[in-house]
Amino acid sequence: MSDHKHGEMDIKTQEKTFDGFMWFVSRGTILIIAFLIFLALVNG
Repeated sequence: MSDHKHGEMDIKTQEKTFDGFMWFVSRGTILIIAFLIFLALVNG
């Protein structure tokens, strides 16, 4: 078995995936909050 060397793995793909996931979650959260505010205003 080869020895593990910390910090040598290429993680560009994982970082890109995580950035996309965080973009989606943050935009989704903003959209949901805006929709809830809209519902509160419309229903008085």
